[in-house]
Amino acid sequence: MNTAFSAVNPKASSKVDGLWRRLQFALLPPHCLLCGARGETLRDLCRACLADLALNRIACARCALPLAAPAALCGECLKNEPAFDATFVPYLYGHPLDLLLTKLKFGHSLAAGRVLAELWTAALRTALGDGAIAALPDAIVPVPLHSTRLRERGYNQALELAKPLAREFGLVLAPGLLRRTRATAAQSDLDAVARRKNLRGAFEVDADHAMPAHVALLDDVMTTGTTLREAARTLKRAGIARVDVWALARAPHRH
Repeated sequence: MNTAFSAVNPKASSKVDGLWRRLQFALLPPHCLLCGARGETLRDLCRACLADLALNRIACARCALPLAAPAALCGECLKNEPAFDATFVPYLYGHPLDLLLTKLKFGHSLAAGRVLAELWTAALRTALGDGAIAALPDAIVPVPLHSTRLRERGYNQALELAKPLAREFGLVLAPGLLRRTRATAAQSDLDAVARRKNLRGAFEVDADHAMPAHVALLDDVMTTGTTLREAARTLKRAGIARVDVWALARAPHRH
């Protein structure tokens, strides 16, 4: 028997959340999490720090790797086609965005998570408006952590970032669809070949879960893309027709 998805009621949630946040900011005005200056409107980020965030303007359409000049695909995607179909990554990974991501990932900062979610929501709304994203997926699938890592950290930052996006755009959130079955070594310590071997067979799909036709595989940062390639390959093998990748930030260079 398939496990049915449960969608969020976005309109009701947005109205309640919006009213609660306006009351919060009326009592305690926002301040910039990066420099301490007064925040802007409903965001704990000042205008100057917001302007310092680097946009991923010229990038490979398939994997969002930043490019020096416009091109349909980067060399890596031409040589080794990824399992995912398209990628949406609005920012480059670097200062000061890396500080906010670190606050969320290792500092358990809910305020940083809220700022990052607001930035991502605004970028996604713009991408939908200008046609950079043709259609929303049926569901968002956060990249899962292995149970060991989840116990150490206490939460999955990809899931926490996915929640407000799902709520804002009325999308189904499917954190149980993909599982990480094997604890793996840190990817940052490995070369490209070792990264692929390290992640081979690290994911599996819950066969009892309802299978959407189109999903967005979501993570906070896309570095080399090796993790997302393996996760997308697993989803495709399970019968999901289209897998897009959504990440908030993209590392400028492969390591």
